[in-house]
Amino acid sequence: MDYRLLGARLRHERLKQDLTQEKLAEKIEVSHAYIGQIERGERSLTLDTLVRLANQLGVTVDDLLQESVEKSNEHYVNKIRQIVLNRSEKEQQLALEMVALMFSHLDRLSSD
Repeated sequence: MDYRLLGARLRHERLKQDLTQEKLAEKIEVSHAYIGQIERGERSLTLDTLVRLANQLGVTVDDLLQESVEKSNEHYVNKIRQIVLNRSEKEQQLALEMVALMFSHLDRLSSD
């Protein structure tokens, strides 16, 4: 396990959400010094902490642990699933209709 790569991924996800180390640490109930050490690859972390970080950052543990594995189609399907998971049934239906419409349009473009 390359803890520097894991730390870099965590830092990248944290910064995407405009979170400070202090704010993230507060949200998952650890010290900000610990977050800094994890991001620099100086400390390992427990599975519990990794799961809490992933949940707080809105990513999967897989996303954080992947070294340089090519992403499969299933990865993208899982990402779409994550996006719609906590939406209402009506919002999920609307999202499905929008995706179907988009692919229908792409199919028409590729057949021209």
